[in-house]
Amino acid sequence: MQPKHIQLRERRDIGEIISVYFEFLKTNLIGFLNIFIRYNGIFLLGFLGVSYLLVTGFVGTFQASGNSAINEKMITSQMYMGFGVISFFILFIITAVLNYSLAASYIINYEKSETITVDKTQVWKLVSDNLGKILLFILVLILLYVALSIVGVILALIPIIGTLAYYLLMMAFTSWVGVSFMAMLYKNLDITNAFGEGWRLVTTYFWKSVLVNLVISLLLVLIMAVVLMVPGILIGIYTFHSIDSGVDLATSPFAKIIWIIALTILLFLYTFNQSLSQFINGILYFSLHEETYNEKTRERIEQIGTSE
Repeated sequence: MQPKHIQLRERRDIGEIISVYFEFLKTNLIGFLNIFIRYNGIFLLGFLGVSYLLVTGFVGTFQASGNSAINEKMITSQMYMGFGVISFFILFIITAVLNYSLAASYIINYEKSETITVDKTQVWKLVSDNLGKILLFILVLILLYVALSIVGVILALIPIIGTLAYYLLMMAFTSWVGVSFMAMLYKNLDITNAFGEGWRLVTTYFWKSVLVNLVISLLLVLIMAVVLMVPGILIGIYTFHSIDSGVDLATSPFAKIIWIIALTILLFLYTFNQSLSQFINGILYFSLHEETYNEKTRERIEQIGTSE
C-alpha cells in the first residue's frame, strides 16, 4: 500500500506532533538518508581521516607515556592529536550547518510538494539559494550559544534547581532556534525577522515547544544508544578476547583499524542525529504556524466555496 502524504500544516497537541514525527520518519527516512549520503560522502571520508588522526595520536601518546623523557614519538603523537581535534572541530561545524539545513529544506519541500517523493535537487537548491543567510544565522547562533553558556555557568551555582532551569532553558533555546531557522527558509525572512517569528511562536506555545523537544531528544538518545549497542558489544568481545590472548592492543594494527572504524561510525551517527533533531522542529513549526495564522484552514474554506 502506497503511503499517504502527511499534512504538516495542522493544529496538533504534543502527543500528535510526536506521533506525526515518527510517522514522517517511517515514510521519509530512506529518502532523506539517500540525500544525506549524497551530500555528506566527502565528509564521511573526512571523518575517517579525523578518526585516524585521533586514534593514532591517542595510541601513540599512550605508548610513549611510560617514558619519562619527552621523545620524538610523543611529540609526533601529540601533533596527530592536535590536528585531529582541530580537524574534527572544523568538520563538525561544516557538517552541522549542512545537515541542519538539509533537514529543514527536506521537510519544507515535502510540505510544498504534497507528495511522498522529495526532489533531492530542490532540497539542495533551497539550501544553496539561502547559503548567505544560513551562514549569518549560524554566526548569530554561536554568539547566542556563548551567552547561553554563561547563563548556564551562573545557574550551575544553584544546586538542583539551577540544573533543572538550565535544561529547561536549553530546550526552549533549541525550539526557538529550530523554529526560527524553519521560518527563515519557509517564509524567506531575513535573520532578524526569522528570530522574531521564532520567538513569537515559541513563547506563545512555550510548554508545547519545550516538551516536544524534550521527549524527542530523550527518545533519539535512547535510539542512538540501542543502535550503538551492537557494534559496542562486538568491540567489547574483541577487546576481551584480545587481552585474554595476550594481544597488545596498543601495537596491534587490526585493533587500530577497529577503533578508527568505530569512531567514524560514532561521528557519522552523531551527525545524522542532528538532522533527525531538526525534523521535529520542522513539524513543530508547521503546527505552531497553522495554530497562529490558520492559513491552511482558510485555504480549505476557500476551496469549498469555489467548488460550490
